[in-house]
Amino acid sequence: MAPLEHLQVFQSMHSSPHTRLHRSAELGDGLAAAVWSNRHDARDYQAPSHHTLSCYLAGGTGTFRRERPHSKGAPDKLCVLPAGHQSAWVINGEIQLAHLYISQEQFALAAVHLLDREPRELELREGTFLDDAQQAKRFRQLSQLDWAEPADRLLSSTLAHGLIHHALLSQVGRREGLRVTGGLAPSQRRQLREFIQANLNEPLSLGQLAGLCALSEYHFARMFQLSFGLPPHRYVQAQRLRHGQQLLQHTAQPLVEVALACGFASASHFNNRFRQAFKATPGQYRAALQRH
Repeated sequence: MAPLEHLQVFQSMHSSPHTRLHRSAELGDGLAAAVWSNRHDARDYQAPSHHTLSCYLAGGTGTFRRERPHSKGAPDKLCVLPAGHQSAWVINGEIQLAHLYISQEQFALAAVHLLDREPRELELREGTFLDDAQQAKRFRQLSQLDWAEPADRLLSSTLAHGLIHHALLSQVGRREGLRVTGGLAPSQRRQLREFIQANLNEPLSLGQLAGLCALSEYHFARMFQLSFGLPPHRYVQAQRLRHGQQLLQHTAQPLVEVALACGFASASHFNNRFRQAFKATPGQYRAALQRH
């Protein structure tokens, strides 16, 4: 995911003299979060490249979308702002809100695993001032954690994934009028998912995966990206790291054994990739799980 300061919704908020950024953090895994306050302002969002989920923590009864002046916010109201959407907001009075920023790659991974669907077939539907007590509770828990502390940041990531999965189940629908062409057949997609999952401890080459679908490496890479929403090597690495998380959580295996079981050549290689993805080392992740 792009650094926080390059995310369009974050940029729009940060550029206003009326807003105050209380806290922000990159949570890793294509996720970032921020808590803001704002007063007597107007904000526009123009086709961001990322998805944003938001929750009003306080205030909001004078906040509305410019084209819908009679629909107002309130504490615990939720908004879903998909990538590519456009919206204009008027803020009267004071508000405090939490944002969760989601990369399209993380959305694609969740769509494949949770819904077993091609991400390009789906769209995150825009929502304004929604009521969902479960999501609001997650947001309040997320906003109260210390994101600078590794254990709390990792717990924040878990809450963030819960927010994403709930949004996928409640706010995702099939794209209207979309004619899907190219890509892999559903049976090929499932075969690849199962093969990759069963062989994470082995070296996996592009040629090997392409051979499962009887395609050239070039054609396979293009079809895989269409169907999974990210390139083969990025998908495989995401699955290796996800498997590593599970082993760290559910076993007492030494880090060297976890690294090898996930297909990494050494503990240091695993450590580096894990830290890049989750902003914490495997050791910190395991320690955080033990504390919680």
